[in-house]
Amino acid sequence: MADVLCFGDLLIDFVPTESGLPLSRVETFRRAPGGAAANVAVGLGRLGVSSAFMGKVGDDVFGHFLADTLRADGVDVGPLRFDGRARTALAFVSLKADGERDFMFYRHPSADMLFTPGEVDAGAIEAASIFHFDSISLAAEQPRETALFAADRAVAAGKLVSFDVNLRLPLWGDADAARAGIRDGLKRAAVVKLSDDELEFLIGNRDPSGLRDALWHDGIRLLVLSIGRAGCVVFTAEGEFRVPSFEVKAVDTTGAGDGFVAGLLAGLHASPGGFGDRDALFSACRFANAVGALTTTERGAIPALPGRDQVEALVNRSGR
Repeated sequence: MADVLCFGDLLIDFVPTESGLPLSRVETFRRAPGGAAANVAVGLGRLGVSSAFMGKVGDDVFGHFLADTLRADGVDVGPLRFDGRARTALAFVSLKADGERDFMFYRHPSADMLFTPGEVDAGAIEAASIFHFDSISLAAEQPRETALFAADRAVAAGKLVSFDVNLRLPLWGDADAARAGIRDGLKRAAVVKLSDDELEFLIGNRDPSGLRDALWHDGIRLLVLSIGRAGCVVFTAEGEFRVPSFEVKAVDTTGAGDGFVAGLLAGLHASPGGFGDRDALFSACRFANAVGALTTTERGAIPALPGRDQVEALVNRSGR
């Protein structure tokens, strides 16, 4: 059984072979395995942390390809379920010149939307020390019920629950539903990660000074606000501080946030009692920034996630 259990989506990203074009003008794509929670699971494995993935894919060629991809990176796919009633989810991605991206999803429904609480692997939750999920699984009724069921089980079992806001607005019925669903996830979380874009979506501005009053609750032990190339702002019960990132040449930002989360969870797993230690948290977030930065230097999510040696080399070159 794995130390970190990641719950959520596993899909195929079709990534354009050239940047700077709208999706309507892209002629060729490269198949890339992805999905936010799956990216985190693979990222953890490449950083030397045992991980498992819980979710559902179609009982089709893409679903089995994805399972094999995770397995090849050492991810425990025992909690993964297959469903013959719907296909594996797909996402077509367009890349802007700066590596930022837009998504168009094929989920009408996809197999992950049929995942039920009765299919949750309770043993995998009990065995893990960290349970991680994100808002993508909260965007539709059935996976939302299952994700919150699993998160509640993790909370009851005393596990550290991590939540990535990871907003994908096209998956939601409307913005109000997205805000309400995200807050349902936040209620269960001890560790929260969100971006400055997502902060603006939730509270109406990007000012970190308003974050604590708007989003903090007594169960949160750590909240990290990512601010792109500038790094991140770290919030704890005792205070807050900034952690700088790294200069890299960005090609594709797909999976960068997931790489950051993998790096953060790897750091927390290594120092489970470090929530009150500012130096330990600074190091964990600096490491996470390095993972996220390196993930932007190649196309796709899972193909771009770095190994521990690459990350440590970047951190050591840059110093503190």
